[in-house]
Amino acid sequence: MAATPPPLETAQSRKGAAPKGSAKPRSFWTGVREHPLARLGPGLITGVADDDPSGIGTYSQAGAQFGLGLLWAMPLTYPLMAAIQSICARIGRVTGKGLAANIRQAFPPGVVQVVVLLLLVANILNIGADLAAMGEVVQLVTGMDRIVMTLVVAIFTLALQVYLPYHRYVVFLKWLTLSLLAYAAVLFTVHVPWREVALRSVWPDIPLNAKTATVVVAVFGTTISPYLFFWQASQEVEDMNNGHNLTPLVRDPASAPAELRRIRWDTWSGMFYSNISAWFIILATGVTLHVAGVTDIDTAAQAAKALRPLAGDGAFILFALGILGVGLIGVPVLAGSGAYAASEAMGWNEGLEHRTKDARGFYLVITASVLIGAALEFTPISPMRALFWTAVINGVTAVPLMAVIMILASKRSVMGEHVATPTLVALGWIGTAAMAFAAAMMFAPS
Repeated sequence: MAATPPPLETAQSRKGAAPKGSAKPRSFWTGVREHPLARLGPGLITGVADDDPSGIGTYSQAGAQFGLGLLWAMPLTYPLMAAIQSICARIGRVTGKGLAANIRQAFPPGVVQVVVLLLLVANILNIGADLAAMGEVVQLVTGMDRIVMTLVVAIFTLALQVYLPYHRYVVFLKWLTLSLLAYAAVLFTVHVPWREVALRSVWPDIPLNAKTATVVVAVFGTTISPYLFFWQASQEVEDMNNGHNLTPLVRDPASAPAELRRIRWDTWSGMFYSNISAWFIILATGVTLHVAGVTDIDTAAQAAKALRPLAGDGAFILFALGILGVGLIGVPVLAGSGAYAASEAMGWNEGLEHRTKDARGFYLVITASVLIGAALEFTPISPMRALFWTAVINGVTAVPLMAVIMILASKRSVMGEHVATPTLVALGWIGTAAMAFAAAMMFAPS
């Protein structure tokens, strides 16, 4: 049965909307004008959300199992990740619509339905794993009950999204992005063979078999994740609509050069921060856990705990605080990206600046995603193991989605004169092929 879309947005339908004629910052992403983080856009938070507790768990497993052998994956995936995220941002800003809305318009209905369903399933599992890891970290640091703290974290992140307009707490999230620096700081507490690190950052040292391919797919799937595609495109639309009611670039070509330069800088810098942080995590666990013979890590919290006797309390605290910080970013992005995709597919109002009564379907998806994710703590399904396998699922499902995105970005009927540049097209298709190859290797005989 087709869902009835909520009423169309009115001028006063946004949460915390400013009175007519009052001064407003350029966009909700800028938050407070004078804030030093105000100049950073969707690329920063998208990049840091990529290193959520699920990502930290996957990178920790890669470092623990292979030592320095997978460091090369981060320099390799950086241009591919930045290119696909830049393309997603470009689609959102040029068309004025999110990814799901564009897919719905350009492809048969079944395509967007399958994509959104897979996205929601993967995101809910990911949210459950992230919340469980955060609850476990709080227990390790404070001694408080893990399940209670998992529920507290879930309620806190949900309240932020439902009851506060995004422009009011986005600056808080931007400060939390600094938590990723904790993984660089860990390296000051241990011995690092920098010559070997330099070599393994460009040259692999891993066995070629299905087990290795599974870890590689997990790393690729964590780094190049479908939920990030939807989030970045939708945040460009939010930024456009909630700033000065800017026009999509397909109808405003004069603004295109400056806006596309902004997207390029924001996205490539945000993804660099994300990837260098992931590189630090693999390195930190490779020179500590792997060297000590700890090669099987299920969660980010387990990695933090294992670091304590090897690298001391300082490394443990830094690792744990990093997990909490990025988790508070990752969970809202996971829930929000699924809500954007589902709402666009169903034709509902969507946006974190709306009041709940004006975007009921959108907030229902967010609420259900967080609560179901938290409820996994009380089921036989282990959210801990889901940390790794969600990344594998993302790695496999990203392949057809990336192909769809590349087709959209090259269609003049969608993008007008602002189709993706040849460089972006080349990098995007190389990334799609690399993901497909890694996925095929995972299912190949040992």
